[in-house]
Amino acid sequence: MSGSCGWLEGRRALVIGGGSGIGLAVAEAFATEGSEVTVLERDPLKCETLASAHPEWTVVRGDATTYEANATAVDACVESFGGLDVLVNCVGIFDFYRGVEEIPPGDLMPAFEEIYRVNVASQILGVKAALGPLRESRGNIVLTVSTSGFHPGRGGVMYVSSKFAVRGLVITLAHELAPDIRVNGVAPGGTLGTDLRGPRSLALDDRRLDDGEGRAEAMRRRTPLGVAMTGADHAGSYVFLASDRASGITGTFLHPDGGIGVKG
Repeated sequence: MSGSCGWLEGRRALVIGGGSGIGLAVAEAFATEGSEVTVLERDPLKCETLASAHPEWTVVRGDATTYEANATAVDACVESFGGLDVLVNCVGIFDFYRGVEEIPPGDLMPAFEEIYRVNVASQILGVKAALGPLRESRGNIVLTVSTSGFHPGRGGVMYVSSKFAVRGLVITLAHELAPDIRVNGVAPGGTLGTDLRGPRSLALDDRRLDDGEGRAEAMRRRTPLGVAMTGADHAGSYVFLASDRASGITGTFLHPDGGIGVKG
């Protein structure tokens, strides 16, 4: 999102998984729009880089798949900035299109547990940890789904089903937490410049989705708009949903995906 309109002036945001990719782009866009920013990030090198590049941010190192790390990050935001208005989760891992027939029986449960722990449980844990401060501020939550949560074929059996679960989580939480807290989702399409990796349980943790040759051109070919989007292209959707411009919106999704949904 280019320029600044001050859409989030005075807001206090926690971005879970804000060390790279979409999460980092969201944190930077929020700061540009006037928000105070706290980031929860697992990778120590990314934490060091964030703290150096953005000394005005509060950076917390921790694993978002634990309640303790989420609670520590929420407390740090409240301590640093006096409260919490917006919770964003951008944590995820990818299964590199593994179909159910391709996964050995002994790997099914470990892969399921790892992918759902990262892609689904981290989002539930973050929400749980933030409920008190968000109710106090009558704030809002923006979770990251994926075009895979709407269109099968954009991942394998574990990834796609986990993103369908997050889609359900957004709708359920929006119903449960109204009228105090709004809950929405962003469903990005394929994204350049991320550090999205695979699960250790499938020996894919050293593989990055962004490493393939010609990925940008392949993305342009498969989107009706002919675009290959980056995290910065998605960030405006999070800014809008977190802002007062979306004050009457809950339980819905924005789709910065190059128009994938209109393909037959």
